Amino acid sequence: MIIPTYNAAKTLGAVLESVYAQTLAPLDVVVVDDCSTDDSREIAGRFPCTVVASPVNRGVSAARNLGARNSGGEILFYLDSDVALDPDALANAVDLLLSDPGTGCVHGIYDVEPLFDDGPVERYRALHAHFWRRRSVGVVGTAIFALAAIPRAVFEDVGPFDENLRDSEDVEYSDRLGAAYRIRMTETVVGRHDDVDRLGPMLSEQFRRSQLLVPVAAVERRGGGGLKANRPVGALAAALVPVTAPLGLLAPWLLAVPALCLLWFALADPGLARFVARRRGAGFLAWFVLAHFLVHLALVSGALVGAVRWLVDPGFGPSVRRRRDRTADGTAAGAAGAPRRLAGE
Repeated sequence: MIIPTYNAAKTLGAVLESVYAQTLAPLDVVVVDDCSTDDSREIAGRFPCTVVASPVNRGVSAARNLGARNSGGEILFYLDSDVALDPDALANAVDLLLSDPGTGCVHGIYDVEPLFDDGPVERYRALHAHFWRRRSVGVVGTAIFALAAIPRAVFEDVGPFDENLRDSEDVEYSDRLGAAYRIRMTETVVGRHDDVDRLGPMLSEQFRRSQLLVPVAAVERRGGGGLKANRPVGALAAALVPVTAPLGLLAPWLLAVPALCLLWFALADPGLARFVARRRGAGFLAWFVLAHFLVHLALVSGALVGAVRWLVDPGFGPSVRRRRDRTADGTAAGAAGAPRRLAGE
């Protein structure tokens, strides 16, 4: 079990308690402290785990790689420091990997309830995160390493995480992983996630993370096909609202255009709307739609900014781009070693 952590004092104790309550005990538990400034390291020291301290903050990719180098066992289970596992999560993940040699990674879903319920923003995040993951279970194109198991042999074949990426590292890694192995998302591996609980930080996080969407997609070899948390039609409708709003300066009745775009957004994912209404009621659904709209605006804005940064800054984005730029003969190695073939075929 490998748990990268950075300033996770609020959740790390509950996460480690869930790890040591597993029906299948992990061979070892490695907590990689990425230069925390809170009590994370002291909290980890209360448990019988190995604590590896990074001297500088290098991001989750570097922390996961460091954890792999300091762990034993034939299966690596990656767990974020804000996700507490259900008791059978590790056993179910291992069973799925052993039953299908062609599967290179098994990852799970978030519970519908957060680890700590800190208000409506976090409830919005928990409902959305659970819904789209649950809808996507099966063989998928993207691995999410918040709660994921991967055989060590597969990890060594595919190579380490790209340490130039602090966000969207899962997408880049999945591009390499999925070229050689199946990736499976399962509802039998479940964890309760403690997410951001304030509107401003949530939107800021979405804006930051979405800046890597275009750079990562630009170097994908498989042409997309990964997990999609949001409907593309919803993103388009949300983007059109601010684009068309200035029409109201020409004539008041033209405000009907952004209003229709907003209605289009609200109706873009009826399954999600029904799910939220069943779980929290119609009143919460209204708040959910508003929060979801603002998240989409942050995502679209971030993607546009990221695309510009990708064009003007050679150091921005996956490391594979710089390696390709430095390769004189035009051949490019994978981000950490190219996978060879689809296992089991």
